[in-house]
Amino acid sequence: RERDGGENVALDLNVGRVPVRYEQRDGAWFGEMRQRDPEFGQVHERGAVAKTAGLPVEAIATEWPVQTVSTGMRFAIVPLVSTQALRSLRFDWSRASEYLETTDAKFLYFVTRGEREGELEARMIFYNGEDPATGSAAGCCIAWAVKHGYVRSDEQALIRQGAMTRRPSEIFVRATLDSDSVTDVRVGGFCVQVARGEFAI
Repeated sequence: RERDGGENVALDLNVGRVPVRYEQRDGAWFGEMRQRDPEFGQVHERGAVAKTAGLPVEAIATEWPVQTVSTGMRFAIVPLVSTQALRSLRFDWSRASEYLETTDAKFLYFVTRGEREGELEARMIFYNGEDPATGSAAGCCIAWAVKHGYVRSDEQALIRQGAMTRRPSEIFVRATLDSDSVTDVRVGGFCVQVARGEFAI
């Protein structure tokens, strides 16, 4: 990583250099990364995704496509009709893996509207369990949401994830729609110190 002025950090990752800016909000540190511009891929058939997720096809919303998006990692964004549908997932990774091998996506990211305006609820289940917060998927999700009118351009939305694992997280996301292109994908959250230590070499 490379620091600039104490509040900006550049992370050198496999997908390239990712800038992160930190600022103080309400006495806490808030960090926001700018992810790579998204690439939009395959549109998935609702019935196949529903079967993979252990849901009735009616649980997948029809207003928006199930589509693969990548800002570095390929996620198929799956819009569900309600939080009840989100909680009712009967996800089997073996079954999902068989399906994903036939697509351009690596994971499925399930999302639905939250109780409040500008809030989304999401789940990301993978081979090692369920992830309480997935920044890479959140970036893909906001890119998809802005492109398809699920969220307005440059509107700050809040993704709540991890409730099913009893490890709730809050991920703040926004992106810009310019004509038909999505740019400036930003993913952020508050920093909480969970441990401190030192080691000698």
